[in-house]
Amino acid sequence: MALEILITVAFASFIQSIFGVGVLLLGTPLLILLGYNFFQALVVLLPISLLINLFQIIKYHSAIDLEFYKKILMYTVPFIVIFLIFINNIKINIGIFIGVLLLLVASKDLSTKVNRIVNCFLQYEKSYLILMGILHGLTNLGGPLLTAIVHAKNYEKQITRSTIAASYATFATFQLATLYFADIEIDIKFSLIVLCMVVGLIVFFIAEKTIYANIDAKAYGKYFAVFVFITGVLITIKSVI
Repeated sequence: MALEILITVAFASFIQSIFGVGVLLLGTPLLILLGYNFFQALVVLLPISLLINLFQIIKYHSAIDLEFYKKILMYTVPFIVIFLIFINNIKINIGIFIGVLLLLVASKDLSTKVNRIVNCFLQYEKSYLILMGILHGLTNLGGPLLTAIVHAKNYEKQITRSTIAASYATFATFQLATLYFADIEIDIKFSLIVLCMVVGLIVFFIAEKTIYANIDAKAYGKYFAVFVFITGVLITIKSVI
């Protein structure tokens, strides 16, 4: 079982190394499919996600959109904490909503009409960020909404990944603090968590040097759009099966 966890962590870490999200977005549903509960998935994945994001922030911290990040702190983080505490009492399937939104965002450059729809939806930024906090607290899958709104801003390569990394690192920090102070019993060996962190960092450094550094800035936007689109398709399919 530990090998399956490590394989999952390695794959998800590779994706996060390129796009700033992936460990929680892909790792959470995969670990749940392997038989782990939501909180066990969190305690395995959050430290890895946080570490990778911190390394991404250290190198490109000057590229972070601070104005957007301040809004994340104000409107998103409080709702992540609140709804993470009450997760055991709430059952909701919002997968299809997230999936359709991602498909629209990924397609916005291909259609003027779709572009208008996306811009109309994202203009209510405060409400969007609050909704993102609620969904991330409930499902750990707020990453797609984060990637959607950042992609819609048409940032350049470093700003895109750095801003997402800073936001995601903040999510993970507050989630870990909430789990600690809520005193939730989680039957996961500390040694396995450390091993997963090591694997995640190794994959990150390899991907950083061999792939991310060699991606053309203009091509990155296209790759990111493809990533958003594929994520939207997978989440939509998963929500209706």
